[in-house]
Formats: sequence, C-alpha cells, structure tokens
Amino acid sequence: MANPLYDTLFAPHEGKTKPFLLLPDGGEVSYTAYLDTAARLANTLRDAGLKPGDRVAVQVEKSPEALALYAAAVRSGVVFLPLNTAYTVEELSYFIEDSGAGLVVCDPARRELLAPVAARLGAGLETLSADGGGSLMERARRMPTRFETVDRGEDDLAALLYTSGTTGRSKGAMLTQRNLLSNALTLVEAWRFTEDDVLLHALPIFHTHGLFVATNVILAVGGSMIFLPKFDIDQIIANLPRATAMMGVPTFYTRLLDDPRLTRELVAHMRLFVSGSAPLLAETHRAFEERTGHRILERYGMTETNMNTSNPYDGERRAGTVGFPLPGVELKITDPETGEELPRGEIGQIEVRGPNVFMGYWNMPEKTKEELRENGFFITGDLGLIDEDGYVHIVGRNKDLIISGGYNIYPKEIEMVLDAQPGVKESAVVGVPHPDFGETVLAVIVPEKEGRPERAALEAAVRENLARFKHPREYIFLDELPRNTMGKVQKNVLREKYRDLFTG
Repeated sequence: MANPLYDTLFAPHEGKTKPFLLLPDGGEVSYTAYLDTAARLANTLRDAGLKPGDRVAVQVEKSPEALALYAAAVRSGVVFLPLNTAYTVEELSYFIEDSGAGLVVCDPARRELLAPVAARLGAGLETLSADGGGSLMERARRMPTRFETVDRGEDDLAALLYTSGTTGRSKGAMLTQRNLLSNALTLVEAWRFTEDDVLLHALPIFHTHGLFVATNVILAVGGSMIFLPKFDIDQIIANLPRATAMMGVPTFYTRLLDDPRLTRELVAHMRLFVSGSAPLLAETHRAFEERTGHRILERYGMTETNMNTSNPYDGERRAGTVGFPLPGVELKITDPETGEELPRGEIGQIEVRGPNVFMGYWNMPEKTKEELRENGFFITGDLGLIDEDGYVHIVGRNKDLIISGGYNIYPKEIEMVLDAQPGVKESAVVGVPHPDFGETVLAVIVPEKEGRPERAALEAAVRENLARFKHPREYIFLDELPRNTMGKVQKNVLREKYRDLFTG
C-alpha cells in the first residue's frame, strides 16, 4: 500500500532547495524546510496519541507552520479539520464534540477559553501562533525530521470540512484522498500550471479554496507561492509583478479595480486570474478586462466537491457563467420535485458526480442519503441552467428560491436587472414573509460611491424587464451586504433582519 496524497503532492519535493513559500518580509521557506517541519509535526501528532483516522481540529492564523500541519496530517494518516478563525467558542465546542477530535490546535490567545472545552471532551490542546510560536512548535522542534509515511488508501478520509450551517447544524463533509488528489491533478491540466508558476496566495487556509485548490495545485507541479497572511491591497499591488497567477474571491477583484495602481503594466507578467467562492458580477469581469487586458477565469466548486466546473483556459471565458464541467466530472440539471433531468436552458437543481465528490456527511447518515444519490450524484443545493453552448449558469441556492403566490422566482434574474442600473454597485434579492402571498420579493441595494440611484428608476427598469410577479415590493439601501469570510453574501442574515417587514 502507499499514501497517494502524500506520495504525489509532497514526497517528490523532499530534498529540494527551491522556495515553496515566499514570505511578505522577504524570507523564504524551501520545500525541504517545509517538509522537515511537516515531519516534525507528524511525529508530534503521533506523540500526542493520534492514530491514523483520528481527527486534529485546527483553528489558527495563517502561517507556514499551519500549512505544514496539513502535510503532517496527510503523512501521518490523521484527518485534517481546519476551522474558520471567526468561529466562537460555542461553535468550536460543537465541531470538536461532533468530530471527536483527539487534538485541538488553537491560537495562544484562545487557550484559556478552549481548555475547559477540550478537557470536557477528552481532547488534547496545543497552541500555534501566526509567527510560528506556541506549544505545538515547541514540541515539534524537539522531534526528528525522519518519519515513516503511514499507509492510506484512496478511499481513506483525508479531511473533514464543516459547511457554514446557514440552515441548521453545520455538516462535516468527509473528503477522501481520492477527492483531493483527483481534483488537484485535474486543475493542473485545466489551468496549465507548471513548476515555473508563482501563485499569489492571499486566501485563508481553513477553506477548500485556499487550502486544497491553491496549495494542492502548486504542490502538484512544484511551483512557488507568495504566501500573504491575508488580502492587503498594498501587499497585493507590490507582489503582482513577481507572480504568474492569482486565485481570489470577487472582493479581491473589486478592491483591485478601486485602486488606480492596477494597470496593464502592473499585471503584464501575470498568466492567470481565477475567481471563485462567490459569484463574480459580469460587470466586474468586464471592467477588469478593460483595465488590465486579462479575462478573469471563473469556476464553480463547493466544500463537498472541490471544483466542479471551470471556464476554459483557451477559448471564451464567458462573463456571468462558470464554464463547463471539468474532465471526469458529470453535471446535470434536474427537477427539484422529481429528480428528472431537464432540457438545456431550463432552470433546476445542479447535481454532480465524479471522483471529486465527497463520501458523505460525518455522523449524519440521513442527511447523506438526502443529498447523495445511490447512483453517486450529489444534489448541490444550487440552482442553475446549461445554455445552448454548454456553459453552466448559477442562478442561486435552492433555499434562496422565492415562492410568491405560487410562482417560483429566482433572485438572480432580478439582481441582474438591478446590477445593470446606473448607480447600483450590487444588489441582493431575498424572499421575506408576506400575509397574502406567503413570501414576497425584497431588494437590497448597495449604491455606488458617486450617489444612490432613484427608486423610481429602479422600478422602471424592473417593469421593463420582468413580469409583474417578480417585482420587488420594497427596496432597501445599505452601505454593504453582509458577507462571510470567503466573500459570499449571507442572504440568511438579510432574510432574518427583514422577516417582519410586511407581517410586523
């Protein structure tokens, strides 16, 4: 047996002096140094009593050591459970208890808060700070850099990622070695990555995008990453000239467009800009191309599946779409009621099948059965359509569908009309309770800095483009939309905030 994930992504780089991580202070972490740290950490995990298949829950700031802990978990057969740094102690208690984590690694500032939780649940507790300090590294530095890689199969669990839980308890998505490895190798081909690539990495590493998409792709080819703690516009501008690729969320691109230093000259050395984790406005796509000459490549993925689709590297990257299913991934649009496949152009739920699709939800067999069909298709919860050219369009989440007076209303359709209006920076359309219609349409508008649009002008545009039953009953203006750490608009927050608007 072997350890496919470690053997393919990590082991080939042992002994390499090439820089893997380029740090903001000018420092470098070579592949050898990175893997030596990972080996020390693998010994530390074993010393802490963790066996293959046990879980290590990690809530720490982004650092080279935190990234090395991922490699250590893979090498030692321990299941890696990264956790959003914004989670509260109450939320963490649930994740630690539900996963049965044998070890919790947290920031030193949270040790006192988490110590009673870890003690109650019988988990070990170590700390790791952003500068590589803390008790975990103290232990690791005393460990050897020799470690015999643990045998794991393709279907063995490699990671456990909890979904955000906007509709009830968070679910732990079980990702296998095959899931992570197949997706990394597919993306290398699809996006033409080579060992000469330098990826500008400003994403968090507690999430699929920054951890498995960005990091695994660079490991697969032996490239380098400019490893920034977070998105900082000055650092991004300073580092773009020495990068060849960047993966970001839409907010990265809107902030770059707000900065006059973003010019064609600045990004002349760049090969690829990728956007994901939240929908990219077609307007942002067009404005970025106009300013830089680069067409952003938008793709579609999720916690449970990694990447499903991508706009083409060669060929038309079509604004407002997420491209085509990746090689090896099947995607179909089905009727939410019957599960029957729908013809092209019709809106329905998106289902996907492939080696990238997770093995189910941790400790939730019923939920797994609801969302993962026996034939291997996963019901994503996203609504979309496939156009006549085969491009996939996402129109929203199933739970965001508004049913008003018996009519199905897709928020995306209304948002596209509103976003196209002068003075509108972006919009979010949600359904809120209504005494007569069950639900009705509410439009939340973020105006451009130059000034807010007239409500009458928005109503006129909606009247011209959309059937009467789709018209928003109310317009609310906000300075910004509520977002999670990955830049996704939190429509559940808007629904909750304005739930009594018409029933009050």
